[in-house]
Amino acid sequence: MKTFIVDSFTSEPFRGNPAGVCFPASPPGEVLMQQIAKELGLSETAFVQQTLRPDTFRIRYFSPRKEIPLCGHATLASAKVIFETTDETTLHFVTIENLDLLVTKEADEIVMEFPVYDTTPATAPAAMLEALGVSSVRNTAFSAKNKIMLLEIEDADALARLKPDFAALVHSHQGINGVLVTAPSGTGAYDYHYRYFWPWAGTDEDPVTGGVQTFLAKYWSERLGKKVMRAFQSSARTGYMNIELRGETVLLKSQAIIVLEGNLRQFEAASSEIR
Repeated sequence: MKTFIVDSFTSEPFRGNPAGVCFPASPPGEVLMQQIAKELGLSETAFVQQTLRPDTFRIRYFSPRKEIPLCGHATLASAKVIFETTDETTLHFVTIENLDLLVTKEADEIVMEFPVYDTTPATAPAAMLEALGVSSVRNTAFSAKNKIMLLEIEDADALARLKPDFAALVHSHQGINGVLVTAPSGTGAYDYHYRYFWPWAGTDEDPVTGGVQTFLAKYWSERLGKKVMRAFQSSARTGYMNIELRGETVLLKSQAIIVLEGNLRQFEAASSEIR
């Protein structure tokens, strides 16, 4: 099984968010895909299969814990590999939920078109704030589609310094996939910063997250009165993307670097149960 590791949302190797990208010759079972994702240990691994059309691919995403319906950085990583190994400049990725994600190549950047989802007002449990190390929040919202809590705090520097207690965090709320903490940039380089913690569904912290822009971009667009923005994820690896709201879609533009290419021996699933 041809397999790549690609650093997404960065122009430098070993920054951004590393994703696994696998190209199976035949559809692997869900148990096997889950085991491969757990073996690679990255926040997500994408499994990509070409359809009868050369520009259209089925894509599925797995964290080390579970299948994820939509993933930004693994889509970007998959597109990077295909653009480098074919003559295609426009791609369609069809997800498990039958979303048709349009992805185009523009010079050395890749542009992804994602759907836009609403948020509703919410209240963060005190235990969650304590686990995050957040003393106060400016606003709290919830993305029902993504099952993600959104907390806006005042200071981007304080956001970068957060060191959550992940054991306490995962017990602070039930029924969510993650919590996103965001702040206005305070500088001219970016419009907003954010970090995404998701020990419920994946890894402790996702280094750079594109999928959250399905609701975060609209959230900041309404607060800033802007349709075109630049976002920075202030994780240890850091990463960036340019954002543009166009009605019910959001465009994510950034870069990616292929850092590893090889062949994964395709085994039958070792067991029917993932522990």
